[in-house]
Amino acid sequence: MPETTGGRPVQSLQRAFDLLDDLADAGGRATLSELAAASGLPAATIHRLLATLVELGHVRREPGRRYALGPRLVRLGDAAGRVLGDGVRPVLADLVERTGESANLAGLDGSSAVYLAQVPSPHPMRMFTEVGAHVPLHCTGVGKALLSTVEAELAHRLVERAGMPARTPATIVDVVTLDREIRVGVERGWHVDEGEQEVGVRCVAVPVPGAPTPCAVSVSGPEARLGPERVDGVGALLREAARRISDQLTGITVPVRPSDPAPEGAGR
Repeated sequence: MPETTGGRPVQSLQRAFDLLDDLADAGGRATLSELAAASGLPAATIHRLLATLVELGHVRREPGRRYALGPRLVRLGDAAGRVLGDGVRPVLADLVERTGESANLAGLDGSSAVYLAQVPSPHPMRMFTEVGAHVPLHCTGVGKALLSTVEAELAHRLVERAGMPARTPATIVDVVTLDREIRVGVERGWHVDEGEQEVGVRCVAVPVPGAPTPCAVSVSGPEARLGPERVDGVGALLREAARRISDQLTGITVPVRPSDPAPEGAGR
């Protein structure tokens, strides 16, 4: 909670940031009444806060009494993404060294996942995702990992808002099956995309514990190299990497140890 130098919470500042989060959760756009329902605040309070955010450029007013995330947030997001990428890239590079496959960090952005950082595999045939690219939640390893970090009701709203189109014959297209798949991943400790987003590609992902906003780290590669026999070992490496990234996000410096032996089945 934001505080003054005297240690007392700055309630208006906290409420303003909460409103920005509510707008993001709504897909970037919402009416005042929708924000009131999401936040539980009086409409008059929300209107005052929105007026300030609009004046600052963090929110913009649209026709039809709707509000949207504003252009000034783009600059903040870009700068935050660069700083985050610089901090986690050594951890991702360690994953690539120990698995031979591309390693990614993704975050929850509205009703999709956005890639925040990546270190590509050294193999000529590799999975490459542009930083800033968005992917669906229902058919990706990082998406399932991100959904596992939020309440089931919110997870359902997110996938229903985005839809669950079939990207491949293996794509899960109903909420009941997706719920079951996420529960299995939580119990196992990692989530898997078995060619559900792209035929012939396997992705293993875990959520970053304690992250201030939902994040997930993943390793992805061709099924021919990232076979089922390697998934358990890669999952264990990802859980270790997720703990290191969590420490990065909370300001704890943790050395990367590329010389550590990989768990059995994780190596190339």
